[in-house]
Amino acid sequence: MNKLTISALLLTLLPGCSLVSDRHVEWETVEPERFPVLKAVGYAPLSQQPGASEQERMLMAMKASKLEAYRELAEQVYGQRIDAQANMQQMMVGNDQLSSSVSGIIRGARVVKTYPVGDVYATELELDFKQVYDLYLNSQPARRIKNVKYY
Repeated sequence: MNKLTISALLLTLLPGCSLVSDRHVEWETVEPERFPVLKAVGYAPLSQQPGASEQERMLMAMKASKLEAYRELAEQVYGQRIDAQANMQQMMVGNDQLSSSVSGIIRGARVVKTYPVGDVYATELELDFKQVYDLYLNSQPARRIKNVKYY
């Protein structure tokens, strides 16, 4: 009987501790104080590209250098993941492996310049975080609590 009384008392008090209460929350967008501009350069060798003609190899090098520049931007924005593994046998390092990877989405980058330099093709990219911020606001605005009214 005592446990039943305590259970009944808890059930009547729990609705007062509910996470869902009557309130109205106003949100406002918070803009950062400054927006950095990141720059990246990607390179690709012309002679190593697949293709039957010089023009095809140049187009492939242009694409490869652009992808390499995007990779460099992704490294600056998201960082680079490094995985290392070393095996030891009889107090000597037998096998040492190191790998890296980059993963992320780059939106709003623009090609500043693309040009050949000898046997290498170069592409320069620029990422203005003001433009990234504007793109982000269109999809998911950053918010903070402006005002809360409890009823």
